[in-house]
Amino acid sequence: MPESSNQERTEQPTEKRRRDARKRGQVAKSMELNSVAVLSFGLFSLFMFSSWMLQHIVGGFTSNYELIPSVNITLSSAQDIFIRNGLRVVWTVLPLMAVIAFAGIAVNFIQVGANISVEPITPKAEKLDFVKGFKRIFSQKTAVELAKNILKLIIVGIIAFLTIKAELSTIFTLPDLSVGMIIKFAAGVAFKLGLRIALALLFLSVLDFAFQKYDHIKNLRMTRQEVKEEFKEHEGDPQIKSRVKRIQREMAQKRMLKEVEKADVVLTNPTHVAVALQYDMENDLAPRVVAKGERLIAEKIKEIAEKFGVPVIENKPLARALFEIADIGMMIPEKLYRAVAEVLAHAYKLKGKI
Repeated sequence: MPESSNQERTEQPTEKRRRDARKRGQVAKSMELNSVAVLSFGLFSLFMFSSWMLQHIVGGFTSNYELIPSVNITLSSAQDIFIRNGLRVVWTVLPLMAVIAFAGIAVNFIQVGANISVEPITPKAEKLDFVKGFKRIFSQKTAVELAKNILKLIIVGIIAFLTIKAELSTIFTLPDLSVGMIIKFAAGVAFKLGLRIALALLFLSVLDFAFQKYDHIKNLRMTRQEVKEEFKEHEGDPQIKSRVKRIQREMAQKRMLKEVEKADVVLTNPTHVAVALQYDMENDLAPRVVAKGERLIAEKIKEIAEKFGVPVIENKPLARALFEIADIGMMIPEKLYRAVAEVLAHAYKLKGKI
């Protein structure tokens, strides 16, 4: 049998292979979607909190300048000023960082769901293999990433050029404007540029996500031998299952044939079918089928019946009807009560019970 590694991976991955890959942290996700989400939500948070952030920044500068004449600079006072300004910076950028962090987590969750795996960051000796590392550098995936990054640079460059070109008439008048107007203009252009870049990269990220899913499925493809081995592992070896079923059938037949010893009568057809009946007047409402079979099993039932003195009566229609209608352990159907009663009466007479 050829090794699975020499076969072509033409089969789609099974659910088990997908689950195992997911446990190892191998999932289809696009980092471009993360970048677009961070950029978009970052711009949105800047737009929403810009006034609040500017107010805190101006307030911090004002507070520091007001302290200059009255503060005696020592190690302790410098430390207090550093801590106070550090906390002010953290408080100023906290809303922006919180929105960006939420965007990154949300986009990852939307792409792959809740999946925690430490295997991707687990140190492995094979990662130090120079040959494999060299192959990864010049792999198809690396070439696609390079082409994608070049395309992003071209798109960003074109958008930046067109955006700034449209504002050239205003840029030439900036020296005549106040500092506040210049800052407002620069912020507006930056926001417009970022929004256009985000929209352009969103289209690219959707294409990238589709490619990542295709590449992920392609890497998980299996050979036919791998599919067979997994099926055996999951369902069990067909030969072993067949042997188990055969043993189970043999055990069930032995138990059934053991019940023939206690039967009251065996009906035959005369050689093809045999049905053994037992009637416990105290516990059963009607006679019960304790064994049945055809051909070789029928012969075995008759053989056991003769050995233990169970009457064997030939009744072709009744034997065939019971064989087809009643399963082992079932009471006979009501429509056959009369016919079976006559047979049992005859059997009891043969055994001397009546």
